[in-house]
Amino acid sequence: MEIRSLSGVGDIRAKLLEKKGINTVEDLLYFFPRNYEDRSFRKNITDCCPGEEILIKAVIVTGIKETRIRKNMTLYTMTVGDDTGIMNVTWYNCNFVKRIFKKGDHYYFYGRINPNSSKKEMLTPVYEPVGKEKFTGKIIPIYPLWGNLTQKFIQKIMSEALEKCGKFEEYLPQGIMDEYNLCDINHAIKNIHFPNSFEAFERARNRLVFEELFILQTALLCRKETLKQIRRKPFENTECVYDFLKLLPFEMTGAQKNACWDIMSDFKKDIPMNRLIQGDVGSGKTAVAAAAMYVAVKNGYQAAIMAPTEILAGQHYKSFCGFFEKTDIKICLLTSSTKKKKALYEDIKQQKYDIIIGTHALISEGVEYAKLGLVIADEQHRFGVKQRAKLSAKGEDVHTLIMTATPIPRTLALILYGDLDISVIDELPPGRIPVKTYAVGEDMRKRIYLFLEKNLKEGMQCYVVCPLIEETSKNDLKNAVQIHQKMQRIFYNYVVGLIHGKMKPQEKDEIMTRFARGEINILVSTTVIEVGVNVPNSNIMIIENAERFGLSQLHQLRGRVGRGQNQAFCILFAHGSNEIIKKRMEIMCTSNDGFYVSEEDLKLRGPGDFFGTRQHGLPELKIANLFSDMKILKNAQKAAKTIVDNNNNLLSKNTLLAEKIKNLFQEDIASN
Repeated sequence: MEIRSLSGVGDIRAKLLEKKGINTVEDLLYFFPRNYEDRSFRKNITDCCPGEEILIKAVIVTGIKETRIRKNMTLYTMTVGDDTGIMNVTWYNCNFVKRIFKKGDHYYFYGRINPNSSKKEMLTPVYEPVGKEKFTGKIIPIYPLWGNLTQKFIQKIMSEALEKCGKFEEYLPQGIMDEYNLCDINHAIKNIHFPNSFEAFERARNRLVFEELFILQTALLCRKETLKQIRRKPFENTECVYDFLKLLPFEMTGAQKNACWDIMSDFKKDIPMNRLIQGDVGSGKTAVAAAAMYVAVKNGYQAAIMAPTEILAGQHYKSFCGFFEKTDIKICLLTSSTKKKKALYEDIKQQKYDIIIGTHALISEGVEYAKLGLVIADEQHRFGVKQRAKLSAKGEDVHTLIMTATPIPRTLALILYGDLDISVIDELPPGRIPVKTYAVGEDMRKRIYLFLEKNLKEGMQCYVVCPLIEETSKNDLKNAVQIHQKMQRIFYNYVVGLIHGKMKPQEKDEIMTRFARGEINILVSTTVIEVGVNVPNSNIMIIENAERFGLSQLHQLRGRVGRGQNQAFCILFAHGSNEIIKKRMEIMCTSNDGFYVSEEDLKLRGPGDFFGTRQHGLPELKIANLFSDMKILKNAQKAAKTIVDNNNNLLSKNTLLAEKIKNLFQEDIASN
């Protein structure tokens, strides 16, 4: 049923709803509240306390009194009463209320009792005539808002949607529902929006969280099982990895070697590798990737690595040329700005190049590989499942290696990457100097700028990261455009650059290239530099409004500096003095361990920034919280394993469940 079938949803509102992926009535019913108001608890007027939000049943005693207190501010007040006393009810700038109420009428009012008034007064209440109440006398959902949509509008169309949609067909297997004590889908949908009680809400939420995580886990496990059915010829020679290790000008860490052995073990099997290398910034994932490429090439195959930006692809090209300098391995770079593409395409097709490094250009229609045996996706959170699959499809049953610098606790990594085997590089190379991190307030700004100038005079470079691109009237967050102008005024002897997400890719690459060459001294940026180029000369990272970032994101940003021989510094300008902000800044200042930081981030914030669609190519979770719902998650994983271990017999019988699983990644990952 289309969303436009609901009252009040015309073209303009439909477009606003579509921005949140709401195109149908069913989509709307899976748009869940962010909070609830208990409007069921009613009091007599005499018992109402200042500051509390409460429901009263009262009769209109007086008409509306209009009081203009200053320009653009008018109060509308009337008196209501019950058997125990009277109360004023007040609205600000709501001229329409003059036409609504009549003396002697009975209404329900829900609102906050003014804590600053000597008389009993309720401020801007929700009101409904007695006998016609829909949004008083019960628990009411509070939804996220955007555009000019209001709570009243979303509550109204949600109520209508529940009436119009009829009954949902149950698709969770009865055995699983019984084992995990789950309520049925119709009870869950009704009580997640308009719960009869908080107990009913808890049962509804438990069911919907389980459902969401169960479908995700089943989809990932089905995908993993599907990949296991594929057969390919094992690599005959994996011992040559030792030849590569001898080429390195350094000794790999124990963690790097373990990751290499995991990959070699995969190469020996008759099924394609599908492995994730998870390692902190600077842990040496690139060297492990180079080892895998070397072995693939020595076994007669081509290897390709896909990076999210041209600048990062160029950096990889330079690194791999260094790794393979003393070998006969041929390497090329393929990006959207590569010249003479047709000639390069032909050379790749003829296997004149062993290793192909590039961006999304690697999966362009015209690119054909002679014998692609290994594909690597770097900074995996920038690529969706489909993009990785498209690169893999350029070869036949290729090995896939995915790398990420986002340190996720292992228990959650196993869940998020249920379709992948995981290797963790949790050890930094010896000699790496930890970044010194300081959380400071505005009173330290002058001192920080003097410190920055001292480093600039010594030839160092600096990043300044801001959470917004342009100034808005809604908040006072530091923004990139404003800060860029300010830094240009203060550091007029130096070149100050600006980079943000609204720039075209070529503009961003040009700015980053200039920064890498040392032509820009200070780079003001939004978080687009989170995954970026290696600039050994940059030793200072200043982050504005640090309290607005997740800890994992702050750690990623901090990893942009400290790549050279000089001591690096990360300065966090944090505002706000609540205990959580203090604790988060303290964690950043005392630890450089990304895995510890991510664990603490989960405890303090829940899943935070690194569990969304953009980060992992996974569907966005609408109701589940991967930290607080860990117990449900483990049950969902256990149930999913039961389904998959059952050779998908339950899926073949339950077409609705199979359809939901297949649609999760918009590709066929469930067996028929």
